Amino acid sequence: MAVHAHPDDESSKGAATLARYADEGHRVLVVTLTGGERGDILNPAMDLPDVREHIAEIRRDEMAKAAEILGVEHTWLGFIDSGLPTGDPPPPLPEDCFALVPLEVAAEALVRVVRDFRPHVMTTYDENGGYPHPDHIRCHQVSVAAYEAAADYCRFPDAGEPWAVAKLYYNHGFLRARMQLLHDEAIKHGQEAPFKKWLEHWDPAHDPFASRVTTRVECSKYFGQRDDALRAHASQIDPNHDFFAAPLSWQERLWPTEEYELARSRVPAHIPETDLFAGIENNA
Repeated sequence: MAVHAHPDDESSKGAATLARYADEGHRVLVVTLTGGERGDILNPAMDLPDVREHIAEIRRDEMAKAAEILGVEHTWLGFIDSGLPTGDPPPPLPEDCFALVPLEVAAEALVRVVRDFRPHVMTTYDENGGYPHPDHIRCHQVSVAAYEAAADYCRFPDAGEPWAVAKLYYNHGFLRARMQLLHDEAIKHGQEAPFKKWLEHWDPAHDPFASRVTTRVECSKYFGQRDDALRAHASQIDPNHDFFAAPLSWQERLWPTEEYELARSRVPAHIPETDLFAGIENNA
């Protein structure tokens, strides 16, 4: 089970891993906590009055297409996007938004899904949300709370039979070392380096996520599906974005994995890992 804040997050964070496990016969469920209703339109070609007027419906359709491409199941938790407030100081969050929903309310909603689906593995974001969007931070808090509560028969007794998820992981996809490797490859081939702007503002001595990675999942065969799923979220991704600049052949050869941090485990774990299901086979 992959728990994400908005539609499109599942396709930019761990999508190839999801596609691999689905292809190998695992049931894979993406849970999207909000509808992305307050998200900006990030593809200039889609920034049209009719799209803005119907963004909620459009994002639902985009999510359905992405799930089909990845071969995964999908469910909505039904909360309302908080938006990303900007300003100094930033304005208050909308009163109806997910980030302001009481933790117990949101956790119970996710516990219901966990107890119904009964996953062996959950993935979500770290305590910083991957980046400090209020919905991403709340997604982390709700996911950790649900991981703990789903196994406790005293918590939310009306939300289904207790289920103990074996392992909880945080996504760590945006690593400086990966960007640098692809940047250097472009220079070697005399091409425009795709991550130049990113690397200029990123201290090479400080990659806060690299030291937290415990698990690298080989999934290069599914990078094409990952990119197609992300493109399905047409309102959220410019097809000319840097994300697609490095040829798949380079990515498959130079960095064929997606990265995770094992945050909780109820089975023996031996770090480093190459499989999110490591240790579960004999303990499930």
